[in-house]
Amino acid sequence: MDMILSDYGINNALGELFMGLKKCLITALCFFLIPLSAPAADNEAIISEIDIQSHIDNIGFEILNSNKINKRIVFAYSKKDKKYKGRPEITRRQIMVYGDQIKYTETDDEMAALLAMKISDALKSYEDEGFMGAIEVKIAPKKYEKFSDKRAVDYMVNAGYNPLGLITLVQKSCPQRRNDWLSAHNLTSKRLAEVYEYIFIKYPYFLENNEYIENPYYQNFLLSSIENRKIFERKLKYKTVYKVKYE
Repeated sequence: MDMILSDYGINNALGELFMGLKKCLITALCFFLIPLSAPAADNEAIISEIDIQSHIDNIGFEILNSNKINKRIVFAYSKKDKKYKGRPEITRRQIMVYGDQIKYTETDDEMAALLAMKISDALKSYEDEGFMGAIEVKIAPKKYEKFSDKRAVDYMVNAGYNPLGLITLVQKSCPQRRNDWLSAHNLTSKRLAEVYEYIFIKYPYFLENNEYIENPYYQNFLLSSIENRKIFERKLKYKTVYKVKYE
């Protein structure tokens, strides 16, 4: 009996010792693994940002070179969001691409559309000596917005991108206001109608050989632009030379 109790006491002591060692081991592992996991996550985030920056640079400089733009412009990516405050700044020659903008660029065409519009803005500071360019944009923002969109289409085509990517980008990223009477911007529906008309007249190939016809965002554009496209069709049918008013 004494032997059994003695064995029980020894086993109980060994069990407590084992449990204590197990807790120490778990604590030690947590101590070493937690600090190591944070740098690993940071490294992944850094690598991701480098990849995004490289992608932006490749497409951005391709647009600059293909369009023989001889003004110095650089690109920078920020994972932070930029709240929409109207037209981008055009007094700086550094193009900023923000997280809430890049998340809509699912294709190279859409990335090219985003950068082409920003390049058009950046060039404004060179063309009108910065300050005067900014004043012109503030005086007639809607007019400049149309000009910038159309120039972006030209830049995209010259660089080998499909300009319909600009339509899908705007379709899914720009909300529709109730009206544009007091706004510095055109209604998104009007803006898209102008871009569509410009592509139809100047670059019909992309509509005749439409690679975006099955794209859900382009299909949604076709659905939501029925009335404006009817207006455009009447313009073509009757060969009117005046500018039509899109809704």
